[in-house]
Amino acid sequence: MVIEWIAQYKKLIKKQSRFVKYLKKQIFIFDCMSRKEQDIKRLIASQCHVGTKQLHFDMKRYVSHRSDNGSYILNLEETWQHIKLAARVIAAIEQPQDVMVVSSRPIGQRAVIKFAHYTQASSTRSARWTPGTLTNQSNSASGKFQEPQLLIVTDPHLDRQAIVEASYVNIPVIALTNSDTPLQYVDIPIPVGNRETKSISMIYWLLAREVKILRGELNKDEEWDVLVDLFYHKEITNDQLGITDNQVKQEAEDHEQQAEGEKAEKDW
Repeated sequence: MVIEWIAQYKKLIKKQSRFVKYLKKQIFIFDCMSRKEQDIKRLIASQCHVGTKQLHFDMKRYVSHRSDNGSYILNLEETWQHIKLAARVIAAIEQPQDVMVVSSRPIGQRAVIKFAHYTQASSTRSARWTPGTLTNQSNSASGKFQEPQLLIVTDPHLDRQAIVEASYVNIPVIALTNSDTPLQYVDIPIPVGNRETKSISMIYWLLAREVKILRGELNKDEEWDVLVDLFYHKEITNDQLGITDNQVKQEAEDHEQQAEGEKAEKDW
């Protein structure tokens, strides 16, 4: 009985040692994996390669193929290379605050603010672009007029006004472009599916990390301790605000009664 127990114990120890060796091997493989391969895996996990079901002629060179559901798949090799190129351009600006980051898409607003915070760039105060920010010097008294050396936009469709104003004053533009995005007035496109907060946040996180590496604030082989989750857009629910469904219904009913009363008074 004792001999059998000792034999089973030895087998268990042998299995555990094999499992430990397997884990060490996997950790070694991950450590030996290049930074590029790790970044490509991050881009895939964030669905950065999934475009729309429409394709613009300007973006044809950045598309790999089309999926079964009709969505165009972007080439992540091009995405990674353009992130590196954009980071070099941003790091070349002497004054970091001369880089302006814009996002008219609400799901990209938090990523823009975080990117501006970690790279000392300037960002718009809200998702709405004020016309004349780059061209109307009469707004300088109110502080709305700005003269950046570089403009970064999240969606050229929604940030069209900012791109056009930048073209008037010869400001280079870096843009996150989807498969259906025209590249007019865009100097450096970064191909990415910019319809989800995960993909937008991952691009800005990688871009901020590359800028910090080029500026010498972060070592090339050092892991950045800032999580990409901090760049995600977060919806605030009624439960988090402490508002119940009954309160929401009551407010809606009060609003309807007030509107009906105003309408009746106007008709009378």
